[in-house]
Amino acid sequence: MYFYAARQPILDRNKQLVGYELLFRDGVDNVFPDIDGDEATTRLIEGSQFNFGLEDLTDNKPAYINFTLETLQKGYPTLLGKDQIVVEILETIQPGKRLLAIVKELKEKGYTLALDDYIHQPVWRHFYPFIDIIKIDFLSCELDTIHTIIEEVKPYPHIKLLAEKVETYEKYQLALDLGFAYFQGFFFSKPEMVQSKTLPPSEIALAELLYETSAVEVNLKKITEVFERDVNLSYKLLRYSNSAAFKRRAEISTIKQALIVLGAEEIKKFLSLLFAAQVAGDKPAELIRLSLTRARFTELLAINHNKLKDTGMAFLTGMMSLMDAILDEDMAGVMKKLPLSNDIKLALVDDEGLLAQYLRLVKQYEQANWQGANAIQDELGLAAEKVPGAYHDAVHWANEQMKVLG
Repeated sequence: MYFYAARQPILDRNKQLVGYELLFRDGVDNVFPDIDGDEATTRLIEGSQFNFGLEDLTDNKPAYINFTLETLQKGYPTLLGKDQIVVEILETIQPGKRLLAIVKELKEKGYTLALDDYIHQPVWRHFYPFIDIIKIDFLSCELDTIHTIIEEVKPYPHIKLLAEKVETYEKYQLALDLGFAYFQGFFFSKPEMVQSKTLPPSEIALAELLYETSAVEVNLKKITEVFERDVNLSYKLLRYSNSAAFKRRAEISTIKQALIVLGAEEIKKFLSLLFAAQVAGDKPAELIRLSLTRARFTELLAINHNKLKDTGMAFLTGMMSLMDAILDEDMAGVMKKLPLSNDIKLALVDDEGLLAQYLRLVKQYEQANWQGANAIQDELGLAAEKVPGAYHDAVHWANEQMKVLG
């Protein structure tokens, strides 16, 4: 039995991460809406208890979890701490006295409560004093209806509105203008505007270092000299090599020592994540976290597949896959600025080749589209039981790197 879960970030008005909605499916063949909601919630709770640490998937942020009426009646939310989760009441549950009693009890115990995919009915007003968050689907909800909901909740200033399925910058801006507090969707991973962003000298140096480390034989002397000329770069290298991610017996004290101890593969990872973080500027940290997760997940897929001579190429492909969003420019323009291999550019610009297949599988996981993931796994001949573990490992690894970058 394998555990499948993915996550979608939830951001505040400053694009800071406030939590993740956890998306669960019972294996790659059970795709929503075919899966039974009660079973999905039960397995998600079970998985968080026995298969993985909830904090690993959410980096100690609250997990937004869907609950059906049956799982609410069984008291499943209380199996997890009140600070660990936001209890999402599914839109399929009809408001009534039984549900209201459960909501009151959970609220008294200190749980945060949200109405998921909210469909407005006057009877919900009885719940407003106990509800913290109302989630509104920006793909299906009409603007007039959104205005009505906003007016209805005005007497309850403690209720925060969350805009979900925000797929474009325009939708995000609309929700922002309407006063929404939280946002969920892929708006942050799309370019907010089409413009060119030049790379300052330090970032060009990083790009050149990426190119140097992509060679079969790494020129350690040349790379060391570049680091030694840049105090900021050297500090970050030493901090990275001394981080908890590396169980060292002795502290790293010189640039050359750090580079030797890390080795070519780790140097490549360090440079690519540092480059992504540095060029991100004022973009949300979650964009960098997603880049890191993609990088590690893509690399692990390549390692399990064993079809690439250099799995570092897969890592770099995943890392660079959101560079269009980071630089606010189309991917073709971004690739012209970076000295990357043709195979990587082919994957990112033309969606062709083995690296592109890995990246497509990664994206299916991000959206919890297990049917699509299953199709790609079959096409590649990947062992399905290894992929969920690779995803969870990638999430954990990305969380650790964010601590280093912070």
